[in-house]
Amino acid sequence: MNAALIASLRQQCGGPRDGALLRFSLGNALLGHGEIDAAIDELQRALAFDPAYSAAWKLLGKASLEAGRPQAAATAWRSGIAAAAQRGDKQAEKEMTVFLRRLEKENP
Repeated sequence: MNAALIASLRQQCGGPRDGALLRFSLGNALLGHGEIDAAIDELQRALAFDPAYSAAWKLLGKASLEAGRPQAAATAWRSGIAAAAQRGDKQAEKEMTVFLRRLEKENP
C-alpha cells in the first residue's frame, strides 16, 4: 500500500499540483516506508516551496534524528519553532520545543 502511495505521489511531482503539501506528503510516506534519506530530500523540497511550513520542519527534525543526525534535527526544529511562532502555530511550536529540549538533554 505504502509503495503505491509513494509511486502516486512521485508521479505528481513536477506537475501543476507540485508544492509544499505534495512534497510533505511524499516525505512522510517515504519516512514511514523507511526511506529516510529520500524523505529528508522531499521535506527539504517542501520547505523550498514554503519555508514557513512548520509541520515540514517538525518532520524534517524527526527524519534527521532517525538518520542519526542530531545536529541537523536540532537545526530543523529551531527553524520550525521560528516558523511556527511567525505563523501563530502554538501547538507545533510547543511540540518542537519539547523535542529540542529532549534532544539537548540527550546530546549536551
